[in-house]
Amino acid sequence: MAVHPHPQIPLGFEPGELFTFDSYVAGSNIVAAGLAQQTALNKGEGQLYFWGESGLGKSHLLQASCNLAAKDQQAVCYLTRDEIVGQSVEMFDGLEQLELICLDDIETWLIDESWEVALFNLINRVRENGNRLMMASAHPPEEAFVNLPDLRSRLSWGPVFQLQNLSDREKFQALRFRAKQSGLDLPENVADYLMQRYPRDMFGLFERLATLDKASMAMQRRLTIPLVKSVFGEG
Repeated sequence: MAVHPHPQIPLGFEPGELFTFDSYVAGSNIVAAGLAQQTALNKGEGQLYFWGESGLGKSHLLQASCNLAAKDQQAVCYLTRDEIVGQSVEMFDGLEQLELICLDDIETWLIDESWEVALFNLINRVRENGNRLMMASAHPPEEAFVNLPDLRSRLSWGPVFQLQNLSDREKFQALRFRAKQSGLDLPENVADYLMQRYPRDMFGLFERLATLDKASMAMQRRLTIPLVKSVFGEG
């Protein structure tokens, strides 16, 4: 994957198989997912903004978009709080040269006016260069976490989507697909048990599934409710 050799541009995005559109169970978010896919392939909007509570798939959509664009030989980057906090605003210099920029968790790093101005300017430069920008946040653009009025309006330059929760059946489909990616057989009764006994957001469910995958491999045991109980200290 080619990345423009600007000294301020962070490391490029390495495409992987975990976060893809094939593994994204859209449910009521099918329009948002469809637009993200089109934008990743430079066939849709120039800017998209996704918001909603944790565990609804915002990060999955951004990473799936980067995956798809990178496999299309585009220069892309995906930045989260971990890459941004502690850096200077100059890290955004030159990003507009990339074909797709995905910025996650924006409410966690828009911590002062300098970052708001940096994002405001980046949005303008991306549009001027004809490239694409996707952003995700826990909050809609109009909420008070953004102090700069002009930035608030820029965040809404493209379609804004509030992502919706999945039904239990859709969550089971998502868990089953993730398990299959790991070579793990997830019986329906085990998935039901996980959703009944633990927090039901997808992020938490995926974390527990990853823990069970490691335990199942280490113990050479199939995934069963007794195994779940032993791993998480029940009974």
